[in-house]
Amino acid sequence: MLLWLASVLPQPLADQTCLATTVYLEARSESTIGQYAVAEVALRRRDRGTWGDSVCEVVTSPRQFALTTTASTFEVTDLNSWTKAWKIAGDSISNWSLPKGERTVYVPQADHFATLAVTTTWSTKRVKTIGEHAFYAVSN
Repeated sequence: MLLWLASVLPQPLADQTCLATTVYLEARSESTIGQYAVAEVALRRRDRGTWGDSVCEVVTSPRQFALTTTASTFEVTDLNSWTKAWKIAGDSISNWSLPKGERTVYVPQADHFATLAVTTTWSTKRVKTIGEHAFYAVSN
């Protein structure tokens, strides 16, 4: 339902909805910094344009983020985590609209992440580990 809602919202709200959903699905159990880092990866990918020109296009690219691998019947049940994800998404979009030199950056150059439980074969360029996620610079 959130993706449908994003499809009818004006662009700024659509992007925040898609990014908040991604943060919620990927990192709701992570620290605030870990959640900002997940949002940063999506925004960096949007800027690069390889995965799409909007946040919604990026996070719905096949097999890239949890939005494409989570059942469409999934429901947001943790309202506190959703509220936090919504705030982080909005803050991240605002931060990313600043000139590059003025942005707060948590995972420089990272354009991928994976849970530590997964052994990646697609990159050895780990930028940082935050909580249960490793962040990688793959497309640099």
